[in-house]
Amino acid sequence: MEVLTKNRSFFIVYLFFFILVGVLMLLYTKTELMQWVNAHNWPTGDLFFQYVTNLGDGAFAVIVIVVLLFRSFRAALMGVAAFLLSTLIVRVLKEVVFTGSLRPLKYFEHSEWQYRIIDGLDIHSYNSFPSGHSTTAFAVFSLLALLDERKNRGWFWALLAVVTAYSRVYLFQHFVEDIYVGSIIGTVSSVVVFLLFSRYWDRNPKDWHNRRLRF
Repeated sequence: MEVLTKNRSFFIVYLFFFILVGVLMLLYTKTELMQWVNAHNWPTGDLFFQYVTNLGDGAFAVIVIVVLLFRSFRAALMGVAAFLLSTLIVRVLKEVVFTGSLRPLKYFEHSEWQYRIIDGLDIHSYNSFPSGHSTTAFAVFSLLALLDERKNRGWFWALLAVVTAYSRVYLFQHFVEDIYVGSIIGTVSSVVVFLLFSRYWDRNPKDWHNRRLRF
């Protein structure tokens, strides 16, 4: 597919982590993976991941969409569609299909394992699967990679998405499987939106497509 070839810098990095994490999930249980991540912490990481996790917040997605308005209305509308589609899928899975799925804090509540959490961090207990922050991060950064004219910069967008997703496990908010599926939902949502909108608009061009906000 042409979109994969043109954006190989993004998809090669994503595929590497996709396969790596997939293999780890086959070899180890979600408890073992969580224990490994939880054991590998450091003070700078605590501070770093508390901030970087905000890149998967809905508010950040809205900021990106607003910024895209200064590029073109077309790009901003893609951002809105990708965010809404990925969010809708996550909400249905969280609240209908996997309702009440336990997050790490609740899952290990009666465990003898002495896990570590960051003091003062608000940690949730339910609706763990899939990770909404990871979904949003991959939806946003994969779309930015698709829209970026400098295709050799795709690896940067992919790493931002991966680090944001990892922060959710580091902060004890999600299991690895939660962020894994979230990455799929986010990436697929943006690719589908990009392809469908691009093909339709190329066949039905409008004057407003390339207009943008100006100061």
